[in-house]
Amino acid sequence: MTATDGLAAEIDRLWELPAEEAARSVEAVDETIRLLDAGEIRVAEKRAESWAANEWVKKAILLYFRLKPAWPIEVGPFQYLDKVPLKPIDESLGVRVVPPATARFGCYLSPGVVLMPSYVNIGAWVGPRTLVDTWATVGSCAQIGADVHLSGGVGIGGVLEPPQATPVVIEDGAFVGSRCIVVEGVIVGEEAVLGANVTLTASTPIIDVTGDEPLESRGYVPPRSVVVPGTRTREFPAGTYGLPAALIIGQRTEATDRKVSLNDALRSYGVAV
Repeated sequence: MTATDGLAAEIDRLWELPAEEAARSVEAVDETIRLLDAGEIRVAEKRAESWAANEWVKKAILLYFRLKPAWPIEVGPFQYLDKVPLKPIDESLGVRVVPPATARFGCYLSPGVVLMPSYVNIGAWVGPRTLVDTWATVGSCAQIGADVHLSGGVGIGGVLEPPQATPVVIEDGAFVGSRCIVVEGVIVGEEAVLGANVTLTASTPIIDVTGDEPLESRGYVPPRSVVVPGTRTREFPAGTYGLPAALIIGQRTEATDRKVSLNDALRSYGVAV
């Protein structure tokens, strides 16, 4: 039995109650969100070789929204009406937050994280030394690894419902190019490179075109893959059209470190970022 087993059991109990009854006992919900904010628990974890959601933690976030009233929040001259306060940021966290970046209470920012003017939602985890560049968004419950670069305008989708659904995961060392979109629980493996404008949904074909025959998968980018936007033609009654796809066109080399291998990938494959 772990220290959070009792908390998880209480969240599961509240989940089954009508809102009126659950609202009388919100201490477990508040404690769960506090633990998320401190990085002591996570919405999802890698177990063996696969990622799995901690359902009770996602239930706690949903209960938080269900049970908490909206209240006015003032930030300088700006006024908001929301249910979730902003994350308190001070020097003890070891992060840099550039105005007007926003991090919601209940997300975790590891030491060394840099937030350019960007947005990180409740339940998200951002690993050490990761850069969230200008106008990038990290959706609710997304898990972002260490040494990740989320370039300008990247959209990492939130996956809050259903509770058992695995969120979007960007593993350690990945580079996500400008204006990429990664949603619906897609997992991007360690040190992968997504070129600019790659869109990955649960149904987007991810096609490895490096061999004699294409190899197709969905929902997962293998580690160290170099990926660019592509299309695949499909026949419709009105004609033939290209539907979005993602093409794996190569691998980052093993012989070089992350910085050099990224440069090599861009030079070798002409990947725009």
